[in-house]
Amino acid sequence: MTDGDSIFLGLLIAGAACVLVILIDGWFLRPRRDPGATSVEEPLLPKLAGYALVGLSLGMLWRLFRYEAVDFSLMLVVVGVVSGIIWAADAAFFARRRKIAAASAGTPAERVREPIAVEYARSFFPVIILVLVIRSFLFEPFRIPSDSMMPTLFDGDFIFVSKYSYGLRLPVTNTLVYATGTPARGDVIVFRLPPNPKINYIKRLVGLPGDKIRVDENNLLYVNGKLMPQTPGPPYAGPKQDLPNYTNVPTAFEQLDTKRHQIMLANGSVKTGEWEVPPGHYFFMGDNRNNSKDSRWLDEQDAPGFVPEQNLVGKAVRIWLNLDTRDGPLWKRITKRIE
Repeated sequence: MTDGDSIFLGLLIAGAACVLVILIDGWFLRPRRDPGATSVEEPLLPKLAGYALVGLSLGMLWRLFRYEAVDFSLMLVVVGVVSGIIWAADAAFFARRRKIAAASAGTPAERVREPIAVEYARSFFPVIILVLVIRSFLFEPFRIPSDSMMPTLFDGDFIFVSKYSYGLRLPVTNTLVYATGTPARGDVIVFRLPPNPKINYIKRLVGLPGDKIRVDENNLLYVNGKLMPQTPGPPYAGPKQDLPNYTNVPTAFEQLDTKRHQIMLANGSVKTGEWEVPPGHYFFMGDNRNNSKDSRWLDEQDAPGFVPEQNLVGKAVRIWLNLDTRDGPLWKRITKRIE
């Protein structure tokens, strides 16, 4: 377990403890303290637990937003299930008892107040389910965490990934339930890193199942013996252009079947070799050809290697935000289509 996992697990356990404190007070202690179920005041301990829960939730969201190393779909499922159980348990057992006790105390049914945890569960459950459906079957947000896709995508770009381009998959397990299309050479795709499926990678699809891929010492790409044409592009000018690795480095426009895109040939050694893509797998490369840990690195433990079909997450389609921590937000990139 990594330090990040330990921190997130600690936040989760602390949040669960806060929920438990609020539920015990709302379901078991409050009926004795307030038989009429009309009080709007919470005792100090559950009130503090409520404040702490808000802070812990924000902390967990920040880690999900910033580090991309926790399965957000799993979190939505867990929170949705817990919210649904709380709501259902209250409706099935505690609400009836609460109303009977309130009626005995002379309180009209319309004035009976639900415990705060039940109010939250009833309010959040439909929202969580809606977000889970949208994120699982329509569009999922993703943050670009590195320079490996420059000049197409930059560290700090936030993109939308189309979850229905290649098929509808169940959340958490990523199991394909209905095929809607097949990946095409040249697509920019988010996939789960095979050595660690909790981590998402984004690269450009170069090799389809059964393809023979070759990269020579001139950074030229061959697919099944056919050269993928490159035409020289302008020297790179953009974010981080003042850094030694990106100062006036050459670029090129590469043609992958019907798709044309720009690649960067930054300073660094060229990863050459020949590879044959196994059945049911795909071969990916970064547009920053000399600074990308991709399918060419089969011998590296933290590299993707050949990516199995079940690890595909979706097709990157559009940039919706840029929060470059070095140069400031790049507003012109918002709404840009990913080619």
